[in-house]
Amino acid sequence: MSNRPLAAAGRLVPLLRAGLIAGIVIAAAAYPLVALTGLGAKATAHAVESKTKLLTTALPAETSYVYAPDGKTVLTMFYEEYRQYTKLSDMSPNIQQAIVAAEDSRFYQHHGVDPKGVARAFVANARSSGVSQGASTLTMQYVRMALRDSADTPKEVQEATQQTSLRKVKEMRMALDLEKEMSKEQILERYLNSAYFGHRAYGIYAASEIFFSKTPKDLTPVEAATLAGLVKSPSEYDPASSDQKDATGRRNYVLDHMSQLGYLSPDSAAAAKSEPIRLKLTDPPNDCAAVTEKYNSWGFACDYLKNWWSAQPAFGANRLERMDKLRRGGYRIVLSIDPKIQDAAEKNVGAKEGTGSPFANGIVVSEPGTGRVKAMAVNRTYSLDLSENPQSSNPEAGPKVKANYPNTVAPLLGGGDLPGYQAGSTFKMFPMLAALDSGMTLSTSFNAPYRYKSSVYDGWAPSNASGAMTGQQTMWSGFGKSVNTYFVWLEEKVGADRAVRLAEQLGLRWRTDVDRQQASPTNAKKWGAFTLGVSDATPLEMANAYATVAADGRYCEAIPVQAIMNRDGTPATYATPGGIHREVAKPRCRQVVSADAARAATDAARCPTGDRPARGGCGGWSTADSVRGTVGRPVAGKTGTTDSTRSAWFVGYTPELAAASFISDPDNPFNAVGDGQSQIPIAAVAETLRDALKGQPTRQFTPPSDAIVG
Repeated sequence: MSNRPLAAAGRLVPLLRAGLIAGIVIAAAAYPLVALTGLGAKATAHAVESKTKLLTTALPAETSYVYAPDGKTVLTMFYEEYRQYTKLSDMSPNIQQAIVAAEDSRFYQHHGVDPKGVARAFVANARSSGVSQGASTLTMQYVRMALRDSADTPKEVQEATQQTSLRKVKEMRMALDLEKEMSKEQILERYLNSAYFGHRAYGIYAASEIFFSKTPKDLTPVEAATLAGLVKSPSEYDPASSDQKDATGRRNYVLDHMSQLGYLSPDSAAAAKSEPIRLKLTDPPNDCAAVTEKYNSWGFACDYLKNWWSAQPAFGANRLERMDKLRRGGYRIVLSIDPKIQDAAEKNVGAKEGTGSPFANGIVVSEPGTGRVKAMAVNRTYSLDLSENPQSSNPEAGPKVKANYPNTVAPLLGGGDLPGYQAGSTFKMFPMLAALDSGMTLSTSFNAPYRYKSSVYDGWAPSNASGAMTGQQTMWSGFGKSVNTYFVWLEEKVGADRAVRLAEQLGLRWRTDVDRQQASPTNAKKWGAFTLGVSDATPLEMANAYATVAADGRYCEAIPVQAIMNRDGTPATYATPGGIHREVAKPRCRQVVSADAARAATDAARCPTGDRPARGGCGGWSTADSVRGTVGRPVAGKTGTTDSTRSAWFVGYTPELAAASFISDPDNPFNAVGDGQSQIPIAAVAETLRDALKGQPTRQFTPPSDAIVG
């Protein structure tokens, strides 16, 4: 270091005393160099040492990408600051040279702080009685950006960016220390990945894409100079504004400096300055509402991903921390949705109702043995724009309350905070499975009357839907015909509380005050109506519960992803209570009931579909006997309707897939869909399973043992 800058610094104190600098802002530009010569070094050393070390490892926030199962098709992104970290080797030399020319022409000569620049800024500011010129090097600017990006509290953000002498002292000290730890190339790489270029573009990858629809590797000198010129003032020099005069002037300034530094020949610089700024703007998608139109129906799966993510302890201690990780963590997320199955689901829901109906017809398809969600579709357009939606069908809603159709982002299929819909007799699976797992057999017989008065449930007396259901029933015929009185009697034998607890183990949650009260340990034993499906449930829950039966009693948590990778390419993991690290995207499964009990339940569940059980008889007729012929392979399932057919359901499964479909009015549960609509969910499931499994080998269900047949 020459003696001239130090001599200039030595003259700053008398200048300050003489009052030649007006205002603290100008003093702030002068004081730091004095501090570095000994006046304040001791006071700042301890405060900056730990933060300097942090800057060598801290990385800026990065955009998280959501992909289709091919791992290549981008469905949407999540970000607060649109950024993708890019290595210096993947950037054109043009942008590296342009940013040095624009912001710090002596970058390769100084050691983090440029004494000449500080002295020059001081003189310029003193003459103008204000701040007309800064003295921040690229290294100092990076320190400021990195402290801002790594801040955990608003106070830390303020401390990193406030215009004070103390902040400048710390910044310069850290810049000097940082250059001892990192090379110029490393600092330049970090800088170019941190700088803000306007239009939500943080870092050179985002800027290249947003302004020119290309990667940083392909930037020309003109494009690089345009982007480098933005860092000083993204709004003032915005080339996307209607008047490009200021942007062109700033770009030409950068090109001139590139020529002066030897990066461009004078002729090349002159030719570049004669070119107009040609933009090719891109607006990167953000969040689920920005899923491309081609994949609009995937928006519901994306929304489920967000809700699922917010509940994962692997990504933070609370919802706020987890969503912050999603928007800043740079994850690569591959959805579990299967395009073929999703297409089948989309085609087969809403075929009769369409998007213009108050009745929502939706379907969820789950994979037995993994819990991965393979399809989510409903007769709605995923959109935040409700302007064309009619008034809600709920008479208690105000006149300004919009209906949920044709556009909505409400989680109608599950995975959110909506309670769902009464699922009717699909709930008969839970007491039957509990009974089988407790040692009862499929042949358990009862002479079911049309009406049955329960002594266990305080005289409650439910009846069957038809007099044709009266008579001797087993689990096969009782399930196939959906005989209410048989299942109330069966529930008495096994205990309603046991059926409720089993439903919870299969993933059901109680979201209304009434359901929570009834499911409580105090009341569950008396919840006789549980078997008739008076509780609300979602298609996601029901598909996954029946998938457990298809998987021989092995329950797997519902999961919307097949892979989650950290920004460094490693799988995202979480620690189990035992301290074992497991991948977040891996299935989380456990055996809930015995394999034999599940196989027995499946054998009975073949009766409603018109299929033939392996070991017993269905009693001559069933509630959905068209399903077997439509699917064209072994299939099990159960219909469900509520009082006055306010909602109708069908849940069906093969060894490969489980699907749950419903039809109901999400705005007004008292708006009955009618008996004629009860076939819609049956057809949706049967046709979706048929189309999804087309071309695949036929798999058989494993028959139950002799012991459980009875």
